[in-house]
Amino acid sequence: MLDIKAFEKNPAELETYKQALKNRGASDEVLNQVLELNKKRRELMTKAETEKSKLNKASAEIAQMKRQGQDASKLIEEMGQCSQLVKKMEHEASEVDQEVFKLALYLPNKPHATVPVGLSEKDNKITRTVGEPKKFTFQAKEHWEIGEKLGIIDFERAGKVTGARFSFLKGQAAKLERSLIQFMLDLHSEEHGYTEMIPPYIVNHQSLQGTGQLPKFKEDLFHLEGTQYALIPTAEVPVTNYYADEILNEDQLPQSFCAYSPCFRSEAGSHGRDTKGLIRQHQFHKVELMTFCHPDKSYEVHEQLTSHAERVLDLLELPYRRSLLCTGDMGFGASKTYDLEVWLPGQGQYREISSCSNFEDFQARRANIRFRPQGGKPQFVHTLNGSGLAVGRTLVAILENYQQEDGSFKWPSVLK
Repeated sequence: MLDIKAFEKNPAELETYKQALKNRGASDEVLNQVLELNKKRRELMTKAETEKSKLNKASAEIAQMKRQGQDASKLIEEMGQCSQLVKKMEHEASEVDQEVFKLALYLPNKPHATVPVGLSEKDNKITRTVGEPKKFTFQAKEHWEIGEKLGIIDFERAGKVTGARFSFLKGQAAKLERSLIQFMLDLHSEEHGYTEMIPPYIVNHQSLQGTGQLPKFKEDLFHLEGTQYALIPTAEVPVTNYYADEILNEDQLPQSFCAYSPCFRSEAGSHGRDTKGLIRQHQFHKVELMTFCHPDKSYEVHEQLTSHAERVLDLLELPYRRSLLCTGDMGFGASKTYDLEVWLPGQGQYREISSCSNFEDFQARRANIRFRPQGGKPQFVHTLNGSGLAVGRTLVAILENYQQEDGSFKWPSVLK
């Protein structure tokens, strides 16, 4: 969520944000509605204060008239009418304020100055490439071909049991998935200093609003019918809201967590994309990295968090690259995002395996997460998160990069 008051105080800030919307390829329609409603709220409050001033003046006059034995009934009646008018305007102002809040939830975050301007992934900037794409003396297969031939991934029976975009992992695939989860959690907790966490897999709508999934991305969620609950799309949601409505002490920052969870996504709008394989499933596992930090440190932490995700790929000896997302390809709540893209020889292309973002105070404002500087007023923390990594996609990368000519695959040395 954005600081609307900052737009009122500083017109230059408003113009900067309007340009940011253009850079994102977004309309300023909602922003204009918010500004218009906020103007209406201020006008109502100004009128209410004017009427309150009249009430105070009339109250003093009534007291004086009574002391002098004069009839104040007419003035008392007028004051009653004025009081009702004040209550009416304050109530209207409160309702408008709620409208402003609800609409402001649809406004995206402002990109950081270092984010390249562009409208699609074609405008993203590759900032780092590690390792060479593997070359084989045979035709490289896609992961789903390897998995089905070995009998370790079963899409057909998962389709019977549930439906499309689900799978059974069996034998070596199930063991590899479990090994990867443990490897990632151990690495991040023991080498990188994150506190390990297993969060709730069901959250309330307030938590989803706090991280930005609601109200804008309602269709991407699996909602539990008749409740205010939904299955988590990522561990980012419960972990970010861990400190919702709390004020931390400055010396408690930073707070960093690595959280394992299954993730559930409806994949609304992805029809026809990645219909085969494990790339775009309704259910998958992920190890999430999450940090609450001081605003002055967040871009330093962003680089650090991204390097921690890269460390997983380095140890697994998988070729990858880091991509700085442009304004039009960046997520709704992010100020700056790096995507890590792993090389998949079966597909012959790089595919996203982690997205590491700095949200600045965007989520903290929505979830009301603050810290108290020594001797100062509470301020909003900055929140950052990234996949460390998406486990299913890591399994995909291993099957494709470690495949053998006979249709089998090797295990990375670090997992043995």
